[in-house]
Amino acid sequence: MLTKKQLDLLEFIHKRVQRDGVPPSFDEMKEALDLRSKSGIHRLITALEERGFIRRLAHRARALEIVKLPDAMITKDRAKEKSSNFSPRVIEGDKPTAPKPRGAMNVESLGAVELPVMGRIAAGVPIEAISEVSHNVAVPQSMLGSGEHYALEVNGDSMIDAGINDGDVVVIRETSTAETGDIVVALVHEQEATLKRFRRQNGMIALEAANPAYETRVYRDDQVRVQGKLVGLIRTY
Repeated sequence: MLTKKQLDLLEFIHKRVQRDGVPPSFDEMKEALDLRSKSGIHRLITALEERGFIRRLAHRARALEIVKLPDAMITKDRAKEKSSNFSPRVIEGDKPTAPKPRGAMNVESLGAVELPVMGRIAAGVPIEAISEVSHNVAVPQSMLGSGEHYALEVNGDSMIDAGINDGDVVVIRETSTAETGDIVVALVHEQEATLKRFRRQNGMIALEAANPAYETRVYRDDQVRVQGKLVGLIRTY
């Protein structure tokens, strides 16, 4: 049985992974649980790991993986899904014409869905917009919600502090809207695609890196078009 603090931390990590595709930082956990030091977070994580709820991956920043959830949290998640009226706004025509580029083939025996990998996306200086399917990747059904999804291979290290490394495959839910703090695929000047954290600042749009080596780039609203939001990440070792 988990203590209230352990349950609160597990729920916080679970919500952030669902929202951003990556776990929160230790500072964010400390702030969320109103603890004075990171040592308290380390103790809670160790306790959750010993009880089999999470797993730490060695030599990786923010490398926490949720292995299972308590029954109470599973029940709560299902209740939220049933009561939610959220319907994602799908971008029509933004993806290239290719064999089944927007469709997803169910791999029922594996409990997975095959998504098209639309090429490489810059996690650094924007590169030319993605224009073709390179291959498919199997994604756990539990990672996907409603709406259309696709995958991109990350090129660059500007999002490394968000746990997104060069060579990772990111899973994107198609949407043309974003909230401040979302990690999005943004199309800049209708020709360059990049993966960045989205922020609104004084009527402008800021595309923020998660690496101090890269500067935040600020654009007018009409210069940036959101093409999707990060919902998951796949890493091959």
